[in-house]
Amino acid sequence: MPYPIETPSTTDFPRLLEVWEAAVRATHDFLEEHDIQLLKPLLIGQYFPQVQLSCIRGEDGNISGFLGYAEGKVEMLFVDPLSHGTGVGRALLKHAVTHLSATQVDVNEQNPKALGFYLSQGFVVDRRSPLDDGGRPFPIFHLRLS
Repeated sequence: MPYPIETPSTTDFPRLLEVWEAAVRATHDFLEEHDIQLLKPLLIGQYFPQVQLSCIRGEDGNISGFLGYAEGKVEMLFVDPLSHGTGVGRALLKHAVTHLSATQVDVNEQNPKALGFYLSQGFVVDRRSPLDDGGRPFPIFHLRLS
C-alpha cells in the first residue's frame, strides 16, 4: 500500500510528540522516565524546528509516523507502535533516501530492532560512539547507506 508523504505543520507537533513518546516507550527500554521527561520539551522547542519533517497519516487522519531530515542525515524516525510492521517506517526512510538524498542515520546501540531495520534497508555501521549527542552514556552506531 503506498503511503502519501506530507509535511506536518506546527499544529501537528503535539501529535508528533505523542508518536515519539509512544515509540520511545515501546523501543527504548534503556531510557529511564527522567530521560524521557527531559527530552520531551526539547522536541517541540528545539529538535523539530531544526529538521525537515515528513509524516504519514493513517486512515483516521492521525499521524502514524514521522521523520526528521537535515544535511544528508535522518535525524529522527519514529512510528506509532500501533503501526509498527505496516511499512510506515520503510516508506518514510525510502522517501528520505530517494527524495532528500539521505545517506546517514544514527541509532542507539541498545535499540537492536532499530539497528536491524536500518541494516535491512541497506545501511551499514560506519562507526560507534560511546556517548550520545547529549553526552549521555547511550552508545550510538553511526550508519551510512552502503
